[in-house]
Amino acid sequence: MLRKPDWIRVKINLTDDFRFIDSLLSKKRLNTVCEEARCPNRHECWGSHRTATFMVLGDTCTRRCRFCSVKTGLPEAVDWDEPARVAESVVQMKLAHVVITMVNRDDLADGGSELMAQTIRAIHQALPGCKVEVLSSDMMGRMTSLETMLAARPEIMSHNLETVERLTPRVRSRSDYHRSLTFLEMSHALDPTIVTKSSLMLGLGETREEVEQVMDDLRHVHVSLINLGQYLQPTSTHLPVQRYWTPEEFDQLKQTAMDKGFIHVESGPMVRSSYHAGDQYAAYQQTLKK
Repeated sequence: MLRKPDWIRVKINLTDDFRFIDSLLSKKRLNTVCEEARCPNRHECWGSHRTATFMVLGDTCTRRCRFCSVKTGLPEAVDWDEPARVAESVVQMKLAHVVITMVNRDDLADGGSELMAQTIRAIHQALPGCKVEVLSSDMMGRMTSLETMLAARPEIMSHNLETVERLTPRVRSRSDYHRSLTFLEMSHALDPTIVTKSSLMLGLGETREEVEQVMDDLRHVHVSLINLGQYLQPTSTHLPVQRYWTPEEFDQLKQTAMDKGFIHVESGPMVRSSYHAGDQYAAYQQTLKK
């Protein structure tokens, strides 16, 4: 395992807000990707920004991606009360922007799209001013599932490519690079008013040229927002880090992405899919007004 460089630092922030969110999530029996995926920014987001990324449809994924620490296996039955509990938590947290992600549910005929749609609607009904960002699986390419989620009118539809095309078969279980691009392309085609977004992890062996090709592919399907962050190996059984990209390289990639036409870019070693998501969407809206 490569030694982590000085710029990789996890901040511990046990504030009252952190404890409040931790207690609330436990009381409501809700999962977050912050915990399940061992996000290094959990203390910052919970403790300083009072935000969390809710993970619905249980805590067990039907895929076994080699970068992810979410547990895999046979999931439990769908909890149809979950959307209401998420909405109640969003209200208590007084969120202006919320990210809803999910485990892959390849065991379900609709991939879990109906519960995702119910969660979006429940949040909008409970807190009309709150913006909802959906970080979805590829739903195995089912357009009916995508239509179900878009009909609930999230403000952002996000789906992560995670890595470059060459590395996708090794990194992402049961996933396909071009199926993911088609998912994003159809999201824009079905409702161009809903913003599309994707994210990449760097450090798995990709080249600068391959990263730029991903940017071109995403722009070709009208993706407006992109996040770029450093992959960190969650356990010894997961894929090892091949190299650590420097903060300067992330700055360069941000400029490259902006030059290619992305409206807003989050790029840095500690950036994750939902990192500063609310600020990102606000910046996106301000850019459109100029």
